[in-house]
Amino acid sequence: MPNSAEAVVVAALAGIGVKVYPDVAPSGAAKPYVTYQAVGGQDVNDLSGPADLENQRMQINVWSATRAATVATMRSARAALVAAGALPIGAPVSDSEQDTQLYGSRLDFSIWFKP
Repeated sequence: MPNSAEAVVVAALAGIGVKVYPDVAPSGAAKPYVTYQAVGGQDVNDLSGPADLENQRMQINVWSATRAATVATMRSARAALVAAGALPIGAPVSDSEQDTQLYGSRLDFSIWFKP
């Protein structure tokens, strides 16, 4: 079992055929690509002490030159993460950037892991 939510994301997305970057992609990155970042999680400590599992909420962002490529890449990313045990929180949210002319999609996942 991977020892961090980031490791779960990187391992799960390794097989979808696009580059995956933490936080932001480098300038000139080939499209489509995926970025990810931690955006919260659940605290699992209780009166008996810390739990042996931790939770992290990870946001996955897909960017490409066309809406169709963005949707297809997000579907692949979602399927890969669900197969790895991540739980989607809601449905993908569409986005776009005027400056870069890119289409985006973002989706949060709840990921449990043993540190």
